[in-house]
Amino acid sequence: MKIMTIYAHPADTITNCGGMLARHADNGDEIVAVILTHGGRIHPNKYAEEMRKENPDPAIAAAGLQDVVDNKKEELRRAAEIIGIGTVVTLDNDDRMAVVSEEMVDQVAEQIALHRPDVLICDYPLNPVVSGSSHTTATMTAIAALDRAAQFLTVLDGQAEVNVRQVFFTGMQSIARDALSSYGERNDMFIDITPVVGRKIAAMDCFVSQGYDGLFARKLIESYNGEFGRAAGVDVAEAYVRFRSETHSLLPLTPQAQEFDALTSHITYSRMNVRAEFPIVT
Repeated sequence: MKIMTIYAHPADTITNCGGMLARHADNGDEIVAVILTHGGRIHPNKYAEEMRKENPDPAIAAAGLQDVVDNKKEELRRAAEIIGIGTVVTLDNDDRMAVVSEEMVDQVAEQIALHRPDVLICDYPLNPVVSGSSHTTATMTAIAALDRAAQFLTVLDGQAEVNVRQVFFTGMQSIARDALSSYGERNDMFIDITPVVGRKIAAMDCFVSQGYDGLFARKLIESYNGEFGRAAGVDVAEAYVRFRSETHSLLPLTPQAQEFDALTSHITYSRMNVRAEFPIVT
């Protein structure tokens, strides 16, 4: 299987689906991560916090946009290596995007046509008026690019159309945080990331510049992935929403569902102590 992720910012692929990607990498599947923006202005904790000090570090204080961007790319490179992402494509658009642009749709369609993935992974598109609109814009761009790539014709474009088999959305909250978030939808698939959760934490620890390392990484896993794990009956999980309906020859029943014991599940999925098993290295 070839999987392509399409996200707005450098860290999004790791926080949203890093565990699932690690499991697929271990399975021998090919992974391509497409990042739409340079991410220089998103979560600039290292730089903003330093400038609040009375005597900021001169090297950090003198950082320009390209310095910030280069640092984030290096953080992403190290995180991708930990997870097993084989190809990282950074399109370097401005991260203040608020609307879908034809140019960006073309850029993403070109990547879909080039890599020809079986599966796309991107954010669940929230209502575009909420503060996370850049994530919604990224997914709107991805879906438009998917349609555009499906319309390529060899006689007109020099390349055949691309048939992506499925799209999975990430990022829908376990509990909606505002009135415009989820339109009454729900996560309809979970991936057990318990075997690889240490790699997801280690990958998040790479994003020091935006404060995603250390305590935050472990809090996210405990609360976000822990709540999805509770819903899934495992220690920690990632949640997904299928874009397209699926067709089966027989009713699907997963091995996890066959083994599930409702009387003891609350014990079996409550044993992991994330902070004890994956302590912060100072």
